Amino acid sequence: MTRQTKVLAIVMNDGVEQDELLVPVRHLRDDGVEVDIAAPDRDDIRTLVRDKEPGETVRPTLTLDEIDPAEYDLLLIPGGTLNADSLRMRQEAVDTVLAFTTSGRPVAAICHGPWLLAEAGVAYGKRLTSFPSLRTDLANAGATWADEPLVTDDANGWRLLTSRNPDDLEHFLRGIDTALRRGVAAVGSG
Repeated sequence: MTRQTKVLAIVMNDGVEQDELLVPVRHLRDDGVEVDIAAPDRDDIRTLVRDKEPGETVRPTLTLDEIDPAEYDLLLIPGGTLNADSLRMRQEAVDTVLAFTTSGRPVAAICHGPWLLAEAGVAYGKRLTSFPSLRTDLANAGATWADEPLVTDDANGWRLLTSRNPDDLEHFLRGIDTALRRGVAAVGSG
């Protein structure tokens, strides 16, 4: 019996960029992927549009402390300045990133999401992109920053997919689809 592909998105309950969370989640669910959204608590997640205007609210499917990273094939880290800045201060989020990277499973981060990679100490040696204001932070964390719509890097034994902002979502989704197909093929060939 083949296990269904599962993706985990981690966010705060406030400040996540609406399209960076909802566009990938809806895209994946439409493709038959099971997606869980984890937040610090079970209150609604209040998204923002371009870090300013209120967006849609979303109900998390679990809390950050309920995550079992081993259940998932890919980790999704959406941006939003407030979301990313607060998320990187949550030990559960850092531990989740470390569980994915040490086990060689892919991580997809967009916009301000890569701040969490720097906090977890896994940006070192990676080529990536982000919202431009993170460039210095990521360089100081040992990453090589690129101004491209999608950067994929397999250094250090795990795949990282990064994009700059919501305008890059088409590229970001293609990268996620490719990473998941690659992972399913690797499982199927083992």
